[in-house]
Amino acid sequence: MLRTCVLLCAALPFLCVLASAAEPCQSGLQSGQRPGPYSFVVATGAQRGQSQCFVCETADRPAVVVFARELSDPLGKLAVQIDKAVAEHKAAELRGWITFLSDDQPTLDPKVVDWSKKHSIRTIPLGVFEDAGGPPSYKVHKEADVTVLFFVKRKVVANFAYRAGELTEDKVGEVMKALPGILPAK
Repeated sequence: MLRTCVLLCAALPFLCVLASAAEPCQSGLQSGQRPGPYSFVVATGAQRGQSQCFVCETADRPAVVVFARELSDPLGKLAVQIDKAVAEHKAAELRGWITFLSDDQPTLDPKVVDWSKKHSIRTIPLGVFEDAGGPPSYKVHKEADVTVLFFVKRKVVANFAYRAGELTEDKVGEVMKALPGILPAK
């Protein structure tokens, strides 16, 4: 009996970790919340090297915002889909951008540029927010590798968050299914 109790007590921390890993990642603003302004240093495009607040410029227009910690291939597939959607929905004035979170913007910046070229990102700006925690008002969870927010009329409509390794091609498809929810009806 004592041996069983000792074994259970020893295994409890591991069981808790496994249980929490199975739960979906919660990160960022939730549906109905208002995205606040934040600036980041743009790494690609005409505004390269400038600090920019795309939330401020977006106003009531539809937007897809991604916060990311790593330059991965699955994120590249998501970026390609967002890039394509922004180009296809110019009439709706769809906006999109990716904000990489890092305490070392000068080191990450050239890597973002190379990653952008590798994935042929042409329309959406990519940049670096100079704090690995992200903009405080956005509440990006420290375990979230990728957080995606869809918003329109200054309200979040959909939120997706993934830990490292959780973003797959199927998950990219699920994320993009939320796009019609922020576009005007045809």
